[in-house]
Amino acid sequence: METLFRRVLHANDGSDPAFRALALAIELAKQHAAELHLVCVEEIPPMPEYIEEVREARGTAARRYHVVVERVRHSAGQSGLDLHVHLLSGHPVRMIVDLVSQIGADLLVIGATGHSALYERMIGSRADRIVQMAACPVLVVK
Repeated sequence: METLFRRVLHANDGSDPAFRALALAIELAKQHAAELHLVCVEEIPPMPEYIEEVREARGTAARRYHVVVERVRHSAGQSGLDLHVHLLSGHPVRMIVDLVSQIGADLLVIGATGHSALYERMIGSRADRIVQMAACPVLVVK
């Protein structure tokens, strides 16, 4: 019997909605015997003044998301899943959408809102843009 999902990618920014989405990502990966991937993206300034700002963002991602990664790794391990971790820096929407294609994700699971509520009200939801741009189905969890 062929499974519907072979690779499930979960994007997590450390917010409560992201961890609610994690629970569903783990359950779906378990049900379909799929690989579980985690992506965390450290946003860099759109126009960095110095290359050092880019290097600093990469180092910050590892430190900032350490607790998130360990929490996700623990939850995945309790469900008997191996976790593939991707810590990236750049524009979150672009980096997540690109990773979907790079790893051949069959499903992307994200939280409906994250840390940038003001940004979402002014410019629009990142979740909305990810849904529009991703090359696979996207499950948005409230």
